[in-house]
Amino acid sequence: MSPDRSAILPVYAPPEIVFTHGEGAHLIAEDGSRHLDFIAGIAVNALGYSHPAAVGALKAQADRIWHLSNMFRIPGQEELARRYVADSFADVVFFTNSGTEAIECALKMARKAHYSAGHPERLGFLGFEGSFHGRSLGAINAAGNPKYLEGFGPALPGFRHLPYGDLEAIRAAITPETAALIIEPVQGEGGCRALPEDFLRDLRQICDEAGIFLIFDEVQCGAGRTGKLFAHEWAGITPDIMAIAKGVGAGFPMGACLATHRASAGMAVGSHGSTFGGNALAMAVGLAVWTEITRPEFLAHVREMSSRLGQSLEGLKARFPDLVLETRGKGLLRGLRLAIDPKPVQIAARAEKLLVGVAGENTLRLAPPLIIGPAEVQEAVEKLDLALGTIAAARAA
Repeated sequence: MSPDRSAILPVYAPPEIVFTHGEGAHLIAEDGSRHLDFIAGIAVNALGYSHPAAVGALKAQADRIWHLSNMFRIPGQEELARRYVADSFADVVFFTNSGTEAIECALKMARKAHYSAGHPERLGFLGFEGSFHGRSLGAINAAGNPKYLEGFGPALPGFRHLPYGDLEAIRAAITPETAALIIEPVQGEGGCRALPEDFLRDLRQICDEAGIFLIFDEVQCGAGRTGKLFAHEWAGITPDIMAIAKGVGAGFPMGACLATHRASAGMAVGSHGSTFGGNALAMAVGLAVWTEITRPEFLAHVREMSSRLGQSLEGLKARFPDLVLETRGKGLLRGLRLAIDPKPVQIAARAEKLLVGVAGENTLRLAPPLIIGPAEVQEAVEKLDLALGTIAAARAA
């Protein structure tokens, strides 16, 4: 029976395959075929599928309370906020349902803090070409990708985009009207580009000297994906505000905006809110996920698998020099920058029952569950080898 998607807003173009359930790092389709998932819901399913801790927490909470709204105290929210604060730079946490909402909170927070400190003129944001911060109007204006703005009216005032990795351009762009600089330590949609640690340290110094806030978007690269809880930890610095989501819910919709007291100083009762953010179901799952990914042995495992995957991808680059131009990324957020459109390679990989993504700059994106083992890494690389071989043969014919 052919699918009927006519009632769905046509903003997605999924393949015909339908998955019915998942086990670990594999998805099982209607016909029973098993597919190795190396995109994980776009860096979301950190614990893979059917993880007993996450499933158990959700089921237990479902028997108690699903939703209260933030009119009332939510004990799980208070507990998870304490955990986030204890394990990060932050003093306070605001819970959201998505990364986009966390970004919106971050933008509002930065402006309100300057306003409350007597600097209402500080409204401007500096972003970077190739960045991605979500799909709301504020988020698409913060990101440096014109295609996401097309058809949605004029660009909002106060947002400026700079060349990726250009410190001198940043210094020159800061004015007395600048409120904050927003950046992903490791880009996802922009092509799996990881900023050098020295660059991140320079950003921290520049923001301190200018009196502006440093906002990190770790929606995709946080939650243990690089082998540390947050990607910025590799540089030994901290932001003033940070947006997280995706992996912190391991598949359940949730996110958060973390901030210092200084950066959140203007946020008082009524200045921001969410009906569903921090709901009891999300907090139950979030606590279970955080307990798993903060274990030192879990993060050590991510680092070990990251090293294996990175070395194996370099092997593919050596084997297919005419197709693979560069390996990119950090931890288990990796990319192969190709000499061609990555979509045919993605389709060829899917034919080998390997699920991967695509990103900017002709990049094939890999963001597997963090629970993968050596066997899954080897399986994925072997399937990628077959997919690249198929494309290479077709190009040579």
